[in-house]
Amino acid sequence: MRGLYLVTPNWDDTDRLLAVTEQALRAGAALIQYRHKDAGPELRREQASALLALCRRNGRPLVINDHVALCTELDADGIHVGGLDAPVAAVRGLVGPDKIVGASCYGDLELARRAQGAGASYVAFGGFYPSLVKKYAVTTPPDIVLQAKASLCVPVVVIGGMTAANARPLVSRGADMVAAISSVVQAPDPYSAAREFVALF
Repeated sequence: MRGLYLVTPNWDDTDRLLAVTEQALRAGAALIQYRHKDAGPELRREQASALLALCRRNGRPLVINDHVALCTELDADGIHVGGLDAPVAAVRGLVGPDKIVGASCYGDLELARRAQGAGASYVAFGGFYPSLVKKYAVTTPPDIVLQAKASLCVPVVVIGGMTAANARPLVSRGADMVAAISSVVQAPDPYSAAREFVALF
């Protein structure tokens, strides 16, 4: 797990979603997360199924945000849970030992340690910068990446207002993956925007 981690936007237009995701994959995105907070069950299943097929064709894993039942139904590659969602240990028990389980840890190193102990495959810290998508306190210090790399043995993901420029100091501190949404999907050229992130690694 190293490189650009593309998280999908809240788009109902499945064709547009697939087109932008395909550009990011062609540019070298390492991991895709399907996240659509406003979708109903039918649209969520349709989009996740189409994205999974796209990711399989490109040899990249697809992680589903929050919806464990959908992950298991589609046999997606993994699940991402927030700090207030189902506990990591419970999710790991549901999806089995071979799936990716990611955990949001915000700016809390102790939460990350507990997530690792409970079976997380990676931990995500943030927000580091103001986000166009998700509203949260921008209180995560950059040096938490150094602390995490010194004390954890799972990959470290950084998220929150990421651009290729402001992700660079976090990658230099050891971040394994940079999670991005707007800076790729809303770029005039998503392929080139994704390539800028890939070039950091």
